[in-house]
Amino acid sequence: MAKKIAILEDNQDRIAAMRQCLDDKFYQFETWFFDTPGEMIKFLKMELPETIAISLDHDLELIPAADGRLLDPGTGREVADFLARQHPSCPVIVHSSNASAALGMEMVLQDANWVTYRVCPCGDLDWIPGSWLRTMRNAIVGSVREMPAIE
Repeated sequence: MAKKIAILEDNQDRIAAMRQCLDDKFYQFETWFFDTPGEMIKFLKMELPETIAISLDHDLELIPAADGRLLDPGTGREVADFLARQHPSCPVIVHSSNASAALGMEMVLQDANWVTYRVCPCGDLDWIPGSWLRTMRNAIVGSVREMPAIE
């Protein structure tokens, strides 16, 4: 069964840049993107044991509904809270420019013994092939080293 990378991100430009980086460097893993916390949590309920790394944004854009209203999708904190109630199984990267919210996500995860990394978005999309990809690499390498050997 293929290992998975799960990412909460709603910005299409960021998703395209992240997908390009992961397809180039980590093609051996399945990459899953989610634009709402509920969708990601539903996925993680089934796939967390096969997930090798998670990356979470905090602030998500409002979603236009068919009737013209704007729907609030929630925040990455909902996923962090869900993970905090699970057995730590892979590293989590928090990639949010909302510093206080990112700190809260990190704290709830660290209090539950999850390994966390922090990336601060900056310079349009330059941070994705730079600090985010380096951090994702470190998370994946650390996660792979901790996997039990196949006998």
